[in-house]
Parts: sequence; structure tokens; C-alpha cells
Amino acid sequence: MKLLILGATGPTGRHVIDHALTAGDAVTVLARRPEALADLADRVTVLTGDATSAADVAAAMAGQDAVISALGRGKSVRADGLFSTAAGATVTAADQAGVRRLVWLSSFGVADTYRSASPAQKAMYSSFLRNIYADKKKSEMTIRASSLDWTIVYPTTLTNRPARGTYRVDDRLEMNGAPTIAREDVAHFLHQAAHTPAWIHRDAVISD
Repeated sequence: MKLLILGATGPTGRHVIDHALTAGDAVTVLARRPEALADLADRVTVLTGDATSAADVAAAMAGQDAVISALGRGKSVRADGLFSTAAGATVTAADQAGVRRLVWLSSFGVADTYRSASPAQKAMYSSFLRNIYADKKKSEMTIRASSLDWTIVYPTTLTNRPARGTYRVDDRLEMNGAPTIAREDVAHFLHQAAHTPAWIHRDAVISD
């Protein structure tokens, strides 16, 4: 598969690259800081650009079979429009490039998944993460309204622990306590979802 990865320089995105290369995919990444991927220069096509620019994303999408977005804001609690703007750029670019398959990383607690959250989770999502979650919800509205074959992935709290290799994933999961999941396990699912039609037009809630 010819695969474009957005957010590839982030901790989850790097794991997506690893899974894709192990599977033998031809990987292209679009990055504002291509130097962050210098160690992969001989194995990955690295293009300089911004995921919020439809022109940059369209150029990177040319000839691709699917797109995986692992965009994130790191430790910031402000979205600064990243997700909503990138979603608009991605949908526009996909129409131009003729690419249909999109796997989009969100967060558990965004949109309808909020209803399945525990009281403690809801308190955090509606306060500390309120700005980011509002922008993610906006991005998802754009994606759902598009003609793309999308999958939106909702992981619980991400950790940098080693992958467990097993996880729960379904359209809806009931939560108790403070569930987590390793970024590497999420990356595994993001990559697998791009390779199967089983998750097209579905939400995927994922947790340990």
C-alpha cells in the first residue's frame, strides 16, 4: 500500500511509520520539520509541508492509496485550530487527489464517546481538555460530512509504555476508572484499519 502519514513526527505517528515499514508499505510523510525524520530518509519519502494547507496535503496525497492522520498537540491544552483546519485541508486535498481512504486519530471523550466516559473522565474532558476536544469535534464533523471512506479512532489516555500487543476495540466501550493504552498499540490499529474495509464509516474506541 502507498500510505501518507500526517503527524508522523509525533510519538504516535512514529509508531505508525514503524508498523507501515514492517508491513512493506511505501510510506510518505508530510512534516513541518522534516529534519526530525532524518534517520528514516532512506526508507521514507519525507515532504516538507503543513497538514493545515490543502495545497501541501494535496501534493503529498498524489498517488497514495490511503491517509493516516496521527496529528496531536503534544502537551498543549490549546488546539489553535489544528484539527479542524487540518480536517478541512485533508478533505479538500483528497477530493483533488482522488484518495478516498482516511483513518483519523481523535481522542476518547470527543463527540458521542463522551457519553460512555466515567464521571472523572467527563470532568477532565469538559474542563482541562475543553478547547482541544471542541476543535477535534469540529474536525470530525467535517470528515463525517465528506465523501471519504473514513474511520475515526478514539483511544483512551495514551501512554509511552511498550505495546501490550492486545487491546479492546469496538464502536463503543464502557469505561471505568482511568483506562489507558500504549501509543504503539494505537498505531498498530491505525495501520491495520487503513488496510481493511471493515472499519469504513465507523468509530473505533480503543483501550487496554
